[in-house]
Formats: sequence, structure tokens, C-alpha cells
Amino acid sequence: MRVVIFGPPGAGKGTQAEWLTTHLSVPHLSTGEMLREVIAKGTAVGRAAQSYIDDGKLVPNDLVIQIVDDRLKEDDCRAGFLLDGFPRTLAQAETLNKLLDAHSEALDMVIDLAVPNEILNKRLLDRGRTDDAEDVIQKRFEVFQAETKPLLEHYDSRGLLRSVDGTGTRDEVRQRIRQLIDQHASANND
Repeated sequence: MRVVIFGPPGAGKGTQAEWLTTHLSVPHLSTGEMLREVIAKGTAVGRAAQSYIDDGKLVPNDLVIQIVDDRLKEDDCRAGFLLDGFPRTLAQAETLNKLLDAHSEALDMVIDLAVPNEILNKRLLDRGRTDDAEDVIQKRFEVFQAETKPLLEHYDSRGLLRSVDGTGTRDEVRQRIRQLIDQHASANND
């Protein structure tokens, strides 16, 4: 399966991605991890990305796309993947569609972990991290909403979006996601 997982800060994407990649037997492709890997390997793309990071700049879209494209070509992605942190913009979503089309592949599902802001706020404050101050949290929510809303509409219009109630325990959320995955698998096996 080829899945993208979305969710605001504190929604539990990492927690859910961890078991989901095992359940689906696919790699978890986090853009942050992919960036760290290419930098550690010292590839040309990694060196280019590092130069932007060293200057305190965001890694440009074309480099991020190159890193994702290179990773999707690796053998362990043939059976599928779970993308986390990409795409972040409509332009990246369109590029992802083109990359997959070039390999005669397509996304199976886009999972959106939906959690009300007041619950997210409490989760993030309870973590006690230094970057989880209330004003910083609010700004992160605003950025997430501005960036992600168009993406959710994009994937919803393509019939790929599945919203999951991200409230409750980890196991409750996991069960909801498992039901979605099982329903998808059952529908495609008929």
C-alpha cells in the first residue's frame, strides 16, 4: 500500500506510523529522516541540502522532491510506503502524483488524523518540550492549517482522503486506522 499520513503537531502521526509500517510491511518515509540519511551518506543531494541547513535556510522544494524521488526508487518501496511530512504543499502533491505516475503507481489512501486544537494543545504542553510553549504551539497550528487544508481538499477531491478520529488512546486510534486499512484491502480484493 502507498499511504500518506497527515495530522497536526501532537496528533500522534509518529506513534501511529510506527505500528502501521509494520502492519503494512512497508517503509516509513519521513522527510526529516530522509534528509538526515542523505546528509550522513554525503551524497551530492545531501551536501546541497546541508549547505542550506548550515545557512539556516529551508531546504528548497526541488531538493526535497529529489530526495523523495530517489527514496521511492529504492527496492523496499516497491510494495508500498508510508509518507510522513511530504507532501506539504499542493505543488509537492502534484509532483508526487507525477513521480508515482512515472512508475505506474498511485496512492492508495491519505489518512488525516483529526484532533481538536484544545486536545492537541494539552498533549503538546504535557510533553514539556522547550519548543512546545503555548504561543509557539498556536503558530504551528496556524501554519499546519494554512499548508494542509488545500492538500486535504486536493486528496478529498480525488477520493483518497480518509479522516480518522485521532482522540482517545493510542490503541483506539490504531484500531480506527486498522479498520480503514482492512476495509481498503477487502474492497480491492473483491
